[in-house]
Amino acid sequence: MLAPLLFISARPTQGSLAAGAFIAIIGLAIRGWASGHVKKNQELTTSGPYAHTRNPLYLGTFLLGIGVAAGGGTLWFVGVFAAFYLMIYVPVMLTEAETMQALFSEEYEAYRRAVPLFVPRFTPYRASSQIGHNHTRSEERQFDLALYMRHREYRAVVGFVAAYALLAAKLVIL
Repeated sequence: MLAPLLFISARPTQGSLAAGAFIAIIGLAIRGWASGHVKKNQELTTSGPYAHTRNPLYLGTFLLGIGVAAGGGTLWFVGVFAAFYLMIYVPVMLTEAETMQALFSEEYEAYRRAVPLFVPRFTPYRASSQIGHNHTRSEERQFDLALYMRHREYRAVVGFVAAYALLAAKLVIL
């Protein structure tokens, strides 16, 4: 939706591309890390980045978008992106929180009280209660490359490379 506006308004510099890439790569790393931990709607994931924020995929996407916007070299566009993103995704996060509450009730309530919706906490969350039904505790799970691949998270990397190639081309043309 905002991509055409970014590319029309972009005035990239080597500095803006470098700074934006740094931010975007952090976002990609968070998304990838989260993707290798989450088993959506199957269990309450509290391992990896989910021990720091309830929505690491959205946080990673936000940073990825901020990075690409910053790479364009127009600060006003970074603000426009941030405003649109938060207007759209904060309600989505709140709706998903209701779904998680319905699926995982008491376990989610303790998690919700301890782990922020979006901005990460510095220390990782550790559940204090036992989980029944012989489930592996999510907080003990390590990154799983098979989950990352199943979620096709590599597509975010491909999208980033394509967007940055266009921005770099615009730098050369300008």
